[in-house]
Parts: sequence; structure tokens; C-alpha cells
Amino acid sequence: MVSLGRLRDTAAGVRPAWWRFTILDRYMVSELGGPFAFGLSAFTLIFAATQILAISRLVSDQHAPLWAAIEYFLWQLPAIVVLVIPMAMLLGTLLALGRLSGESEITAMKAGGISLVRIVAPLLATGVLVSILALFLQEGVVPFANDRATYLRQETIEHVGVFGSGNFAVVTKLPTGGRQLTTSTGYEAATQTLLNVALIQYDKRNRPALIVFADRAHYAQGQWTFAKATEYHFEADGTTWTQTAPEQQWDIGQKPSQIMQRAAGDNPENMSRAQIRELLAGGQLSPAELRTYETSYEEKLARPFASFVFTLIAVPFGLRPSRGGGTGLGFGLAVAIVFVYFVIASITSALFIGLGGGLFLDTIGAWIPNALFTAIGALLLRRASAT
Repeated sequence: MVSLGRLRDTAAGVRPAWWRFTILDRYMVSELGGPFAFGLSAFTLIFAATQILAISRLVSDQHAPLWAAIEYFLWQLPAIVVLVIPMAMLLGTLLALGRLSGESEITAMKAGGISLVRIVAPLLATGVLVSILALFLQEGVVPFANDRATYLRQETIEHVGVFGSGNFAVVTKLPTGGRQLTTSTGYEAATQTLLNVALIQYDKRNRPALIVFADRAHYAQGQWTFAKATEYHFEADGTTWTQTAPEQQWDIGQKPSQIMQRAAGDNPENMSRAQIRELLAGGQLSPAELRTYETSYEEKLARPFASFVFTLIAVPFGLRPSRGGGTGLGFGLAVAIVFVYFVIASITSALFIGLGGGLFLDTIGAWIPNALFTAIGALLLRRASAT
């Protein structure tokens, strides 16, 4: 335990510049570090257990190379880490404050003239920073890792290609009021190339105006280039004419990353908010898909900030005196809080998807769990500060 006088001086005496850590700040953050690392490791292992077992099944059942199965597991870890970071903050705060409270250090600090809010402020600030870090990982790292995991499983382990034996189709709206249908029998993820491509443009009356056949379509620098393309034009007066070119450029309406995601199951949980926003703007989703993607778009912004929410609500629970239990009690309490949070999140998500009110209602539904738990945590912290 550091000197109480030094803590009091830095918290209530001569105040340093706001951007500098005081001794109290460093002490509280250092107390959080160990329990947070323990929680991150414990929850990651729990959620990764099924993936670890899947490695043996990939090797034994599908005869996948051991190195490929292990690499596939490692590419799945970022998504698991983003999921468990808020839980680790919850458990870490519970354990850190439980120790400080159990050894009467919190009582000594308050007796020295430091308010409870000032004591826990470094933990709350850390919760905000960890939330921003989780959001960065979710948007910048997880989509890339999921793409690599999908490619590795389907190309290296299952040897079926990203589309398996099925086809790929994209429908986009044309500026003239018609629509465009693009189909392909396969996709090479390593070279970002569609195979056996057919592009059909329909006019306002749903009559074909143009058909393009190509052996391959390669994506580079934001454009699709069709190789060995043959065009069939159908004029309004009934005449037709044909044109062949070694290369032609056409906009099919999706990027390679979107193709892989939709081919892998069209799961918005595997996408970043930027990728979901591109799909929403493309106008290719059905009404049911639109509601699902809009809800996921908002939840992906709200969910990382559960790190701060869990930190706030863990403070009053961690300050409560307990007889024994230690880590086990903190772990059980953390699981209970996480369970209640995700039950509420699931209910509000399902409710607002059913309402189908667009992004406004989806935003409300996504942030209700955070708002509710923040209000409860603030109320409990206020009561704890009054005692």
C-alpha cells in the first residue's frame, strides 16, 4: 500500500496538470491490471474451448493439416477477445476493489479526505479507454481476421472454394431505373477473381437490354475488370448487336470482402460497421435482412462501450464487504451481471427488430442495456459515496 499522505496530496492537494497521472491514478490502474489480465485470459479460454475442440475434429474428420487448423483457430481469437473484453473489465474491477475494500484501503483513503468518486475515477477512465480500444479492434482487426479464417477453412481445409459448389448472384439498381443481375459460378479469394461471369441489365419494363459473358472478372483498385468479355445489346426497336473485347470494366455492386461475407453465411456479426453500411446503402437486402443488418449496425457501436458500463456497475458491488469467496465470488458475480445484461440486450434487440422502425428505433434498442446499467451503476455509486 502506498503512503496515504502521498495519495491525499496528489488527489486533494496541489493538483498537477489534468493530463498527468497522479500517484492515486497509477495505483488504482496498477491494481486493476492483474485482475483484468486474469479475467481476459479466463473468459477467453472459456469461449475458445469449443474452438480448441474443433481443431481435433478438423484434423481427424476432414484430414486438415494441423498447422492449418491451428492457424484457423488463431484467426478466430480476435472476435472472441472483443467479446470478452467487457467481461474482463467487470471481473477485474470487482476483484481489484474487493481486495482494496477487504484490506480497508478504501476506508483509509476516504478517511484521508479523498472522495469515493475520485478514488474510482481512474477505473472509470480506464473503462472508457478500453471501450474505444474494443471498438477499434472490432472495426479494424476482427473483419480481416474473420475473412482470413473463412478463406483458410474453405480453401485450405475443406478444399471447396469460398462458394463451394453453389453460385453467386448480386442484384443492383441502375440509374436509369432498371436493374442489373450479376452471376458467377465461383470466386478465387486469393486473386479476388470471379469465375464464369454473366452480367444482365434490365430496363424499366424488366426486359433485358444488355448481357455480358466473361471467363473471369478481377477486382483491383476499386474496379472489376472482365476478361474475354462478350456483349449482347438489345435495342428498343428489336435489333441486336454483339461486341467482344479482351477487357472491359463493369460495376457489379459489391467488393470482394462483401462477396466473401455473404458467401460465408451473410452473418453481420462477422462484419465491421463500415461493411454493413455499404450493404445497407446498396439496396440489395430484403426487408427482413434490412432490419437485421440495421440492428446489428447499431449494436456494434453500443456493445464495445459495455466495458465502461460494466466498470461502473462493478464499482459499488466491489466495495461491498464480503466474508470469504475472493476470486470465486467475484467470478460468479461477474457471470451473473453479464447474464442479465445479455438477456436484456437480446430482449430489446428482438423487440425492436419486430417493430421494424428503422435506424432510429434500432439505435434506441441497441443502447437500452447500456443506458439501464449505467443508470443503475450511477445510482449505486451515489449511495456508496453517501455512506
